[in-house]
Amino acid sequence: MREGAGIDMIGISVIRQSIKMALQNIKANKMRSFLTMLGIVIGVAAVIALMTIVQMVSENVMGQMSGLGAGTLTIATAPSPMKEGLSEKDIKILDEIDGVDGISPTLSFTSTSVYDGEVYDKTDIQGKTDLYFKHNADIMGGGRSLNAMDMSGEVYVCIVDPQYVKKVLLGKKVIGNKILIGGSEYTIVGVRKTDESISSYMSDTSDHDGTVIIPYKNAQSMSGKGFVDSAEVYIEEGHNAADVEKALRQGLKNIYNGNEDFFYIINMESLMVMMESVHGMMGTLLGGIASISLVVGGIGIMNMMLTTVTERTKEIGLRKALGAEPYRIQAQFLIESVVLSVCGGIIGIILGLLIALVAAKLLKTDFSLSMTAILLGFGFSGGVGIIFGWMPAKRASELNPIDALRAD
Repeated sequence: MREGAGIDMIGISVIRQSIKMALQNIKANKMRSFLTMLGIVIGVAAVIALMTIVQMVSENVMGQMSGLGAGTLTIATAPSPMKEGLSEKDIKILDEIDGVDGISPTLSFTSTSVYDGEVYDKTDIQGKTDLYFKHNADIMGGGRSLNAMDMSGEVYVCIVDPQYVKKVLLGKKVIGNKILIGGSEYTIVGVRKTDESISSYMSDTSDHDGTVIIPYKNAQSMSGKGFVDSAEVYIEEGHNAADVEKALRQGLKNIYNGNEDFFYIINMESLMVMMESVHGMMGTLLGGIASISLVVGGIGIMNMMLTTVTERTKEIGLRKALGAEPYRIQAQFLIESVVLSVCGGIIGIILGLLIALVAAKLLKTDFSLSMTAILLGFGFSGGVGIIFGWMPAKRASELNPIDALRAD
């Protein structure tokens, strides 16, 4: 036990001495050491920054998608030679499908609104039912939502979005204000949050005046439409979204006489699985590209260590002449390579996190620390030091002491 403990203490002493000598060598050649570490710093910083940014964006997108579509399917239709959209009868048929908890149709069109004597002819009107607000209670940014009592077709209340508040109301008092839509006076009872639904992402309405949501029956009377081109389908608890989607698709095929060209169903759960796969591949791809910098940095370390071996040939020869074992010579130069690489890795990790933090501010997303990226960056830097330091260290350990002492 004592002999083993003595050997362990000698080994620790050799490692400690080698690390000390490595730091002294780095300090003695500051500029060369900095330029050598630069490749590692850039490589690790790139890996950390890219992987962290991809993770932040992925978490942000997934969070939004999860909030938008948990337990919801979206049906969108296009006009066909036989039908312009889904009728009330069609919606009732789909509502009877097993697993469907309810269907909220949306009637959308562009109309004119009047406020304070000004006419705004690019106002997006959406007719929605109280069921929509029941299942999307968190969309309201102020005031109240539309309820069942507003759905008679004789109640003239509305909800506006932030774009309408900014462009039309000009930041004035919103709740209780009155606007004219289609010749009827509507009282604003609420303000919704910014629309982050799938349909909003698929259409550019930046040049419009904003959106006004009115009761569904009011929208039917105003537009004269007896059909809708989109609807949200809510899934009963305990039912599988894929099974309900399959049944809905079959029901829509029957409605459109077997033709699937005039409708599509958006399943947020399927989209989330696909997005997770895409983000995973993106993270791997970007990490692989950034790792090329680590290889370049490793070559720089190998070049420096070979130069160091050449410069210290006499020192190596003297140590071997005094009885230093080849493995100790090899360990010393290998440790110097690893220390150089790890120092560059630590700087790279700090720099990469700072870049990711700045990116989070610019992208207006929450900063999240990626421990996987940090561990990979640290592991890569240490691995590069070992791999690219091995050959110079082996070469130093194999030098003939007599030839080394004779070297100029």
